[in-house]
Order: sequence, then structure tokens, then C-alpha cells
Amino acid sequence: MYAIEVEKLRKEFKSYSSRSGLAGAFRDLFTRNYKIIRAVDDISFTVKQGEMVGYIGENGAGKSTTIKMLTGILTPTSGRVVVNGMNPHKERERFVQTIGVVFGQRSQLWWDIAVQESFRLLKKVYRVSDQDYNEHMDHVIETLDIGPLLDKPVRKLSLGQRMRCELAAALIHNPPLLFLDEPTIGLDVLVKLKIRQFLKEINEKYNTTILLTTHDMTDIEALCERVIMLDEGKIIYDGSLQRLKQNWGEGKQIHFQFRDIVPKEELMLLVDATWEQGEDRYSWIAHVRATDMAHVIGKVVSSYELKDIHIREVSTEEIIRNIYEEGIHHG
Repeated sequence: MYAIEVEKLRKEFKSYSSRSGLAGAFRDLFTRNYKIIRAVDDISFTVKQGEMVGYIGENGAGKSTTIKMLTGILTPTSGRVVVNGMNPHKERERFVQTIGVVFGQRSQLWWDIAVQESFRLLKKVYRVSDQDYNEHMDHVIETLDIGPLLDKPVRKLSLGQRMRCELAAALIHNPPLLFLDEPTIGLDVLVKLKIRQFLKEINEKYNTTILLTTHDMTDIEALCERVIMLDEGKIIYDGSLQRLKQNWGEGKQIHFQFRDIVPKEELMLLVDATWEQGEDRYSWIAHVRATDMAHVIGKVVSSYELKDIHIREVSTEEIIRNIYEEGIHHG
């Protein structure tokens, strides 16, 4: 059963440009110059129930626009969207009962009233029974460690405290599907760990489907087995995080500190690797596949005197950056 089905989804915006000068401004009154910008460009994907999927891309890639269409905030220009078996836009009333949404930059809590008053209001909005509320929310409040915050007005909370309360608020009706847009932005490490741990728990306990957009690759690594990568409104990768790392990132970086200056040409003749200059003239970094590592080190060690050598894994963040820079379209 799919939680999300998206077929040839497209969203276009009109971008108006102003003409210069007074005459231009006058002409603008009657006819505007505009061009069509395609924020989301015919994308198709499905998400199974219970999956945790990372939806990633640079700023302006179309992530937020997609989420807004999936949650019914924006109407698609064309294409088909079915979320929890419904059209998010047409069956609004019924639909919002089945999703939870956390936008890192936008609050669903009332600013001036105590957190638990907000929770009570949301409980009414979602028509959650007392029994369901108590059973479910006691666990949520305890796990996210927000008990001491319930009496405080939202404006008195730190960002980390507010985000934990936002997450709890999104889960009051225990929705089967959770949209998280940058949920850990600006949070410290301990709060991030707490939120990740909690998301894993609800996924295991209730089979909650989670679609997560974030710039924090450690969030993705901790939570998602699958990533969908967007670039300029198109999907450039949809598959397992593991495969992504194997295709692009099974590389290691070997940092060699030589005793003498070694020309790059010599190194390139010696072993087949991508060489780049290290932090000084005596050091070189070899980018190699994990399987070639022993061979490269053996060759270099037997040919030159070395002061030092160390090996670095390539981080997911670097892999993603490389993919964007190279614009590779692997399937």
C-alpha cells in the first residue's frame, strides 16, 4: 500500500519582470512581462507505508514546493497526487486528519498561550478522544522530554524546545504520515539526537511514514534508507542511500605527507588515482576506490619516503555535493 503516489507532477509559477524607467513602469500597468518558471518538473515517485524517505536537494531545487503540493497547500499545475488514498487538495477536511506537518520555519503553536493549551486546541481540531490523547501523548511528551515546557508560552521557548513541541503537536492525532521540512535546522546536537531517536521509535511503533527534507545529511543517514534527490525541479536520483554511497562515495581519500617535494606527474604515472595538492607542497591527497586502497598505498610507500599517511572516508555530504557539481544522472 502506498502512502504517497506522485505521477508527472508539475508546478509552474509566473515570474514577472519590471521594465525600466518611467515609460516602462507605465507600460507595466497594462501588460506585464513574465516568464514561466517550472519549480517542479514532471516528477514521479511512490512512497510505501512505513518508509522513511529523505527528500534532498539544493535550495530552490523544488523540495518545499513538492511538500506544499503533497500537503494540499499548493495546487499542482498538472500531474496526479494521491496521498493516503486521497487528493490532498480536493478532500481537504478528511485529508488533514491523516497527516502531520512540521515546517522548521513555521509554527503551528499559538505564540502567547501555554504549550499545553495549544495541544488542547489541536486535540479539538483533530477530534481526538481523551483516551487516545492520553495514551499516545504521554509517550510523546515523555520521549521528547517536554513535560517541563507544557506550562510555558511558546514565545518563551528556545528554538530547540519549540521544535520538540512542534513535533509533538504534529503527532497529536497520531497521523500515519509525517512531513518534516528541515525539522532540525538550527538545533544543537543533543536535541537532534533526541528528535531522531523519537522519529525512529514512532516509525517502529506505529509504522508511521516519514518524508524528510533536510540539509543535514546526518539526519538522512540516521533515519532514511532511501533518498530522492531533486535538482532544478527534476529527480536525479531515487534509490537507497547505501547504493548512492557505493556509486559515488566508496572512494577513500589517502593523505600522503612526503619527505621531499614530489611532482604530480610522477604520482599519476605511478598509480591510477585522482591526485590533488594537500595543505602544503609536500602533501598530496589520492582519491581512490576502497578496493584499490592497499595497492595505491603499497606503490607509494615502496617508491617514496613518507613522513605521514592517513585515510579519510568520504562523507555523505561530500558525495551529494559532488553529484550536484558533476550533475551526473545515474539511475
